[in-house]
Amino acid sequence: MNRWHSKSLGDGMWAPIARIEIEEIFQPLFNAANQPVEMAVFMREEAGRLHCEWIAYFSPAAQSVAEALGANPCGKPAKAGLSLLAGGEDCWSALFAEEGV
Repeated sequence: MNRWHSKSLGDGMWAPIARIEIEEIFQPLFNAANQPVEMAVFMREEAGRLHCEWIAYFSPAAQSVAEALGANPCGKPAKAGLSLLAGGEDCWSALFAEEGV
């Protein structure tokens, strides 16, 4: 359970719909697990083939959420440019301690 996952949320028009779906799946699982600090979903706008797209990154502790959404395994994302989509604010120091808070 130490693998990150990612999923394209589409461009700026479609990303808000995907964000809501992620939050609706994430929150009950997060609460049932007693809100672990390592469980989080981040997002970042990245260059795509034709236009920019939003990518969601699921921490290893959010694997069940990632699997429910059909996300693919990936490497750990760099902290730069990420924003927190779901999880507690204290996840930053727990998941990116080596990159500074």
